[in-house]
This record gives sequence, structure tokens and C-alpha cells, in this order.
Amino acid sequence: MHPRLRAVFAEPAAPHAPARVWRDWALLAGFAPAIVLEGAFRPDLPWRVGCVVVALALLATLLWRRTRPLATVATAFGCTALAPLVLPGDPCDMYATSFLLLLCYALFRWGSGRDVLLGSVFVVAKVVVTGLAGSITGGEVVAGFAVLFAAATLGVAVRFRAAARLREFDRVKLLERERLARDLHDTVAHHVSAMAIRAQAGIAASASQPDAAVEALRVIEAEASRALAEMRAMVRVLRRDQPADLAPSPRVADIGRLAGRFRAGPAVDVQIRGDVDDLPPTVGSALYRLAQESVTNARRHARHATRIEVSVAADDTSVRLRVSDDGEPGAARPAGSPGFGLVGMMERAGLLGGTCEAGPNPDRGWTVTAVLPRAGAGS
Repeated sequence: MHPRLRAVFAEPAAPHAPARVWRDWALLAGFAPAIVLEGAFRPDLPWRVGCVVVALALLATLLWRRTRPLATVATAFGCTALAPLVLPGDPCDMYATSFLLLLCYALFRWGSGRDVLLGSVFVVAKVVVTGLAGSITGGEVVAGFAVLFAAATLGVAVRFRAAARLREFDRVKLLERERLARDLHDTVAHHVSAMAIRAQAGIAASASQPDAAVEALRVIEAEASRALAEMRAMVRVLRRDQPADLAPSPRVADIGRLAGRFRAGPAVDVQIRGDVDDLPPTVGSALYRLAQESVTNARRHARHATRIEVSVAADDTSVRLRVSDDGEPGAARPAGSPGFGLVGMMERAGLLGGTCEAGPNPDRGWTVTAVLPRAGAGS
């Protein structure tokens, strides 16, 4: 087998193929009456009942076209190729059987390389057999191949676009994990530095002040416990071999600086409620990053917004961040699948055992809500 053909044959199926959605039932509800009406009122069908029954039976293949693309194509195109040998009429000659193009599209959109190659054999064989049988002219054979090729090309284009978007999502997630790992690295380095300083001080004072040495050991024990907890969190995220950022990690208190950071555009109001002084550095840094990204997105996408409200509320178990704007309804926002910025925010919150959600307000504007465990135990 040629290397290129072998590579196509080994191509896996597209991931996350939905089984059935509301659009599938809508297609059945639209094509079924069309098949019946065409069979009832079209005068040139040789055997109306047989053509209608076969077309309605093949219509059900639309329900499995994404999860079983090869089986549906083989069934539909195989039956339509053999039907003229059994029936006086050709069910594929009906205009309503144009739904077969959706099967061809699904084969190239969702099928594996093996499915695509084998399914293409059934599609080509159907057109060739129909042409040799004299059911269609040579021009119609060429036109049929052109239409099927267009459906296949569209399926390939959508497939590669979805794959490129998925790769970009993965890149954003890895980048967010790298940023979190840098913050964790700085935190652990701070604890280790404090341990080293206290150890040196304890050694220097041990001869004349034994109590100072004991106190230094207590501090070292506390710092070691914190460093160990942060180290356990760090090993769960991905980090490339790059130098760490030497700038200090932001804290929850730094969120207040977002209120005076922008001179133009909507005003940013920040409210911090509850005890946030003893939050772990990873949680404080994550809250700041989420607030910063949310404010940036609101300023970028909220049309005619005049106010952005940022609130942080801490209780005994968790910390809740809420960023809301008063932009006009219908402004350009990430719809359907989340945008790259939101994917990174969700990834960071998830790594710390929390959640991050975003969506439109009932009246106007957009709200981002993140909830992180106070102790950062999820990390």
C-alpha cells in the first residue's frame, strides 16, 4: 500500500461525534412528508409505492450518519444501486432523496480514514452502476460526481476546521497550566528561601540563644509544610522547561488596582468582602488572573458598556468571583463553544478544584462567575 494511502487509512475518526440532536428529528420531519408528497403527485414515477417505501426506509439512516458513517453510506447507496434491479422505478430518482448528500458529507466529516475509503467505493459504484444501466445520461453522471465531490469537500473542510480549533483549545489549556505552574514555582521558591534564612539565623543564634533556635525550627517546619502542599499542587500541572517569571505573584488585594487601571472606557468598580488575607498564594493569584481576563474581555466585547462590576466574596470554605458588565444585549460574545480566553479561565479554575462559568444576563450585559475552594485543596 502506498504510504500516503496507508496514512489516510490509519486516520482515526473525528472525536466527539454527537449521537442524535434535535436537527436530526427536524430533518426526518421535513424529508418524510416531502417523499410522500412527491410519490403521490409526481406523474413520472413508475412504481410510486415501492419508491416511497424504500426512500422512507433509507431516511432513517440519517439518525446514525455521524456515529456509523460507513454503515449508513453502505446501506443507503448499496440499496439505491440494487433497487432498480428489483423495482420498476429508481427511488434515487426522487428529488426528496437528496438527503443522501448528508450521508456523504457525514462520511468525510466524522468517519475514519478506513470508513472514508470504503464508503467512497459504495458512492462511486452507485453512480457508475446507474450510468451503465442507462438510468442517467453521461452529463448527469458527471454532474452527480460533482455534487457528491462538493459534499465530500465540505465535510473535509469542516473537519479540518474543527480539528484546528480543538488543537488551539489544547494549546490554550497547556499555556494556562504553564502559567499556573510558574505561579506555584514562585510560591514554593518563596517558602524554601524563608526556610533557608531561618535555618541560618537559628544556627547563628544557637550558641547564645537556644530558644531562638527552637523558634527557628518551628518556623522552618511551618514553611516546609506549606512548600510541600504547593509542591504537590505543582506536580499536577504541565510546565515546560522555561525560566520562571521573577515578578511577584498577584494576590486578591491586587484586584482592587483594576478599578484605577483604565482611564477610558467603562468604569471598573471592585468590592472585596470577607477574609481574604490568609488565602493560599495559588488561589489569590488565580482569582486575580480570572478577574483581569474577565475585565479585559468585557472592555473588548461589551458594546456601549458604562460599568464593570467586580466582586469577591470569601467564606469559610470557598471564594466567589463575579465580574458583570452592562453592555447592550446581542453584543459579540462567545456563543456555542467557549472562546479561547474563557477556555483558559475554565482550565485554571478546574486545576484548583473550582468552576468558572460565563453567560449573558437576563436583561443586558454579561457575567463571569468563578468559585474556588478557599484552601486550594483541589489543586
